[in-house]
Amino acid sequence: MNTAWTSLMTRVSSPDLAGNTGIGPYNYVPSRDVGIAFVILFAISTLAHIVQAVRFRMWWLFPTAVFCGVSELVGWSARLYSSSHPRALVPFEVQISATITGPTPLIAANFVTLEYIIKALGPRYSRLSPKMYTILFCSSDAISLTIQGVGGALAAMAAGNGKNPTTGGNVMLIGIIMQMVAITLFVIFSSEFLLRYAYDQPLKPPADDLERHQSIAYKLGIDSRIKISLYAMGFNTTCLFIRAVYRTVELIDGWNGRIISTQLYFNVLDGGMVVLAIFTLNIFHPGFLILPIQRRFYSLDATPWCGKA
Repeated sequence: MNTAWTSLMTRVSSPDLAGNTGIGPYNYVPSRDVGIAFVILFAISTLAHIVQAVRFRMWWLFPTAVFCGVSELVGWSARLYSSSHPRALVPFEVQISATITGPTPLIAANFVTLEYIIKALGPRYSRLSPKMYTILFCSSDAISLTIQGVGGALAAMAAGNGKNPTTGGNVMLIGIIMQMVAITLFVIFSSEFLLRYAYDQPLKPPADDLERHQSIAYKLGIDSRIKISLYAMGFNTTCLFIRAVYRTVELIDGWNGRIISTQLYFNVLDGGMVVLAIFTLNIFHPGFLILPIQRRFYSLDATPWCGKA
């Protein structure tokens, strides 16, 4: 007997101190005002990321930040629809898949940003080559996204067929945990790089004129724009990690648990964290902060990946 899903689908009104109503598969009626706010916010950010990607020729923003924004728009539009039709299963299924997978590509934007910063400050302080950070961490991000997507699809199909979505939830949980591990390793490697740079402890001597130039520039101190980028990347990563922890606990608690049934938790710890992260990338954009510094060391032709300032 699929008791968890049976309970989920047969909930009746049972208000509590958290404001849950027990109506429909959410166990609450999604807030219309909150839904409108998040749809507007994600629309603004996504449009801004499209403009910024084209302006700076940073095409990697499309499969990362723009993809995240579009996914969140779809998910929150479904929740907005659910505010008027709380018992409808299709929007519930859509928001399951869209909101679980949406933020994952945004994490990859931090991986690429770190590559920019390492190239600007000096690869000789890094244990991995700048490009290797992007290859390794973006690959793990893609695998995590695929696992979460499969899990979300399994859960949504199970929900649509009146079956227990626990299997899909467990698959999503694996993807989320893998994402948390990737973020943790990213923080460890990036912290080592920054500490080595701060204390001028390179792993190898300058290998060419570029690195010798960077070695001389080191004595002038780190550029304020790089500092701002690092703070922004740290804040962005923290927000996405908090969101990943929340989704992990939510899935462990189960489809019939209190966490998934409490709207406030989702609005703040999922939607709120992703909004903060995606707007942080808009406001403290690498196109504004890092590309001008890149030009001190690279010609545009030599680094077509870096875009156009």
